[in-house]
Amino acid sequence: MNLSDPITSLFRLTDVQKAALRKLHIGTVRDLLFHFPFRYEQEGSEQSVAGLVLGAEVSVVGVLEKLETKKSWKRKIPVSEGYLRDPSGRIKLMWFNQPYIAKMYSNGVRVKAVGKVAGSPGKLYLANPQLQKISATEESLFATQKLASQKSSGSPQTFVQQVSDSLFAQYPESSGITSLWFRHAIEKVFAQIDIEKIEDPIPQTLLKHYNLPTLKTALVWIHTPQSARDAEAARKRFAFEEVFLIQLGRQQERAQQKHEQSFVVDVPQKNIGAFVSAFPFTATHAQTRAIKQILSDMSGYILPSGARQGTPMSRLLEGDVGSGKTAVAATACFAVVSTRPAGQTFGTLQAAYMAPTEILAKQHFESFIKYFEKFPINIGLITGSGCYKFPSKIGRGRATTISRAQLLKWVANGEIPVLIGTHALIQKAVQFKHLALVVIDEQHRFGTNQRRMLAKKETRIPHLLSMTATPIPRTLALTVYGDLDLTLLDEMPAGRKKIITEIVAPEKRSEAYQKMRAQLVEGRQAYVICPRIEEPDPNKAFALMAKSVKEEAKRLKKDIFPEYEIAILHSKMTPKEKDETMRKFVVNEIQILVATSVVEVGVNVPNATMICIEGAERFGLAQLHQLRGRVVRSNHQAYCFVCPESKGEQTLARLKALTTAKNGFELAEQDLLQRGAGQLAGAKQWGISDIGMDALKNLKLVEAARTEATKLIQEDESLTKHPLLAHALAAQSQALHFE
Repeated sequence: MNLSDPITSLFRLTDVQKAALRKLHIGTVRDLLFHFPFRYEQEGSEQSVAGLVLGAEVSVVGVLEKLETKKSWKRKIPVSEGYLRDPSGRIKLMWFNQPYIAKMYSNGVRVKAVGKVAGSPGKLYLANPQLQKISATEESLFATQKLASQKSSGSPQTFVQQVSDSLFAQYPESSGITSLWFRHAIEKVFAQIDIEKIEDPIPQTLLKHYNLPTLKTALVWIHTPQSARDAEAARKRFAFEEVFLIQLGRQQERAQQKHEQSFVVDVPQKNIGAFVSAFPFTATHAQTRAIKQILSDMSGYILPSGARQGTPMSRLLEGDVGSGKTAVAATACFAVVSTRPAGQTFGTLQAAYMAPTEILAKQHFESFIKYFEKFPINIGLITGSGCYKFPSKIGRGRATTISRAQLLKWVANGEIPVLIGTHALIQKAVQFKHLALVVIDEQHRFGTNQRRMLAKKETRIPHLLSMTATPIPRTLALTVYGDLDLTLLDEMPAGRKKIITEIVAPEKRSEAYQKMRAQLVEGRQAYVICPRIEEPDPNKAFALMAKSVKEEAKRLKKDIFPEYEIAILHSKMTPKEKDETMRKFVVNEIQILVATSVVEVGVNVPNATMICIEGAERFGLAQLHQLRGRVVRSNHQAYCFVCPESKGEQTLARLKALTTAKNGFELAEQDLLQRGAGQLAGAKQWGISDIGMDALKNLKLVEAARTEATKLIQEDESLTKHPLLAHALAAQSQALHFE
């Protein structure tokens, strides 16, 4: 048997099982071996129903009874209910918003239920328990495992023969494939494969230095540990390996960038000072520091001949909502368009600014008009719905619509030095003459190849300034953005008041509305955020039962705020409809805007000082923080009302972090510590497994992996001396691309 063998060559699988394995991305023997357990259970650790206590995490084996689906009369959501009976008694089981549970299991089926005991003394129930069917096969497998363990010699050379008689691995499952199947399958693989021949990509010196098990040992320990200590050691090794490989890739990119050439942007400090002085506010120390770092990056270095050589800047600008990132980006663009192309006495270098949505692109266009109104610079806007240019030849103080063809012509010949847009910027039709800077908003994995695509005709690589308002834990920034230099805007503009955040229980909703009304009377405006656009179809079993934009807007207008103008905003509206709604909201023709999280990124209405977030537990902390940032745009006192639908202890504890964290960076650290592995927003796009996400809670491990990767790339940039590492890195990159 080889690791590359298809899983179908080893097992007879039903169509359902094949589909389940595809969903779990398991196609080969290697995929199976690297499908790791997420927890372990002790043999005989199951508890009896009679011994359950409130608040405990338990595992109970019994028979299912009286399964059915109802609707909660209070919250109007589907609830699956049933009972689990064992020789000592029975306990109620409840699943909220999971109506399909009652259809997946039958009365009389023997299962293991794992979950938390909730309710009150005398009325206990298991809340949202995980179920696993128990069969006679499982009993025989347990017996086989015990026998194998007794026959094992216990020496390191025979790990592959060892099977734990005390800990049972629980794996990520899919319909048709259970943890029992995985344990049986792994046992079969271990019995047939020569594990000694599996090559370890991590150098032995690193394993020894950090006291990590070898690959063959770690594979056995993670699937069939003899103790919790073995399992933890294996997870630590695989976590180190994953972060180390990511760091290798990032450090390799970083090293390769040093061989690339870019544009030299060297503008007199007095010119930069004049631009910054024209801001409608005083720049913060953090902004001044960020501008200095960016200009230093773009100025290049001096060659022995005295000439300047440019290398591409790759910098991530991270700052809380409202910290002034756009002003910093505008200054970088000003420096670029104040620079002549090498060897020319006319024209300027160009800058491209890419935003994630049309709403944000148009907002940045308007912001740039204000920043550049005292400077004679042409600014263009290109989106899927139209093109604009500032200034207009007819009216110098305003923008005008132009044809797409005309805009592209002016960009191609360099007449428009600053072009703002959405992903329309990277279309083949968009050609720049001298693209020297790319600014990317909220899209950080924008590497050298994408920059080459934008530059097209240039042999030089544009500088990159990537920006984010998403709070990023330090360990994640060190890992995922290892090829980017990091600049933090950790200071808010003078005069900004700290937002008042309240967690609003359902019975306190009327009090929150009274506070909102008091602000509306003062002339302020409000956002109301809902998780979905329309009410769910009650006939659909998997419908998300949450407040919708359309129905909430009707309810607020009819029952709560009839005297105020209320409108809606969501992703299914046309760009023209969105623009008109936002225009009315900006000029206060609309006082309450009911929207989905489409307003999360960048929308700027200084007079909007309140935001009410319905179904708040459905959003991540980072997303809630960004939503909250919509109302921190002026010196008026801002309010955020966080309205969860659930009263669970875990939900309230997580949301409470919003009221205690001093800033987004601290909030990101709390989110990482509180939430389960892989649950942080964006985990999939980052390409990090659950084990890798767990590793991000360990700063020392991440720093060690980064240090070792940096050292290795400095000694062997192309990894020619480390072919196993090069192969592992290529495999990881291919897997991420596949994802």
